[in-house]
Amino acid sequence: MSKRDELARRLKANLRLPVMAGPMFIASTADLVIEQCKAGIIGSMPALNPRTSEQLDADIARIAASVGDVPYAINLVAHKSNSRLDADLEIVLKHKVPIVVLALAANPDLVRTLQANGSLVFQDVVKDRHARKCAEMGVDGIIAVGAGAGGHTGDRSPFALMQELREWWDGLVLLSGAIANGQAVLAAEVLGADFAYIGSPFLASTEANTQPGFKQMIVDGVADDIVVTNCFTGVNANFLRPSILENGLDPAQLVRPEGKAINIDGGGDNAKAWKDIWSAGQGIGAIKRSEPAGDYIGWLADDYAQARARMGMPPYRS
Repeated sequence: MSKRDELARRLKANLRLPVMAGPMFIASTADLVIEQCKAGIIGSMPALNPRTSEQLDADIARIAASVGDVPYAINLVAHKSNSRLDADLEIVLKHKVPIVVLALAANPDLVRTLQANGSLVFQDVVKDRHARKCAEMGVDGIIAVGAGAGGHTGDRSPFALMQELREWWDGLVLLSGAIANGQAVLAAEVLGADFAYIGSPFLASTEANTQPGFKQMIVDGVADDIVVTNCFTGVNANFLRPSILENGLDPAQLVRPEGKAINIDGGGDNAKAWKDIWSAGQGIGAIKRSEPAGDYIGWLADDYAQARARMGMPPYRS
């Protein structure tokens, strides 16, 4: 058995379907992670979502005590601008978090430290050349972020991205980008991914730290409601068109000043918080209601089972 097969077998041993939840800034909570894991997928959240490192410590302890043998993941922002990195890393090491997702920087020392402590290390990429750098660092898994993904998004079709990755990478791959129903999970596997990586549907979950209006916008939205722009964060990301309009901006007229993010208050006295511009991916058309994460995962598992049956495939087995 190859290393990839062994890792996949180990991670899938207690899963209901081959899915990992994407860690969503602000939105993902410890309660959401717990419900994701209890429902049979790998739950995750960013380390920065709890307001302090002490709260992160408490949240991880609660997650670990609640999810049993289902793995969970914590996302660490590895960039030097993250003033909490050292403190949060110590907490992740203390709890021997099963999976750590690194973002925004490639740090081989950090990879080695985490792996030596027993964590699997995944890193998200949007291009093949980024994946090659991660492979050189020795990561255990690559998260391939295709076009249509919520938040910071790629511009490559998942077909092209997976094709290039699988020409040389024989490790784990998690595919992200507009995956929201069971057919898309199966399609990710057909393309060569070991797991589907799903984020935006959980924005409408009861346990998500999202405003009621945000949840409703996900339920009401379709792919046409998603706008890709670099104006708010400095790099391309997908945002909900209605939230941009509600902040008094014209999505068709967004222009980012060179080297800066857009000033959404227009220089006036009443600055609006960035949290009022909401991000999501193109797959939200599959989300028809705001409900507990476990209910959505139950529907997803049924849809996945039906997709396998239509293709003449046996029921999913870990």
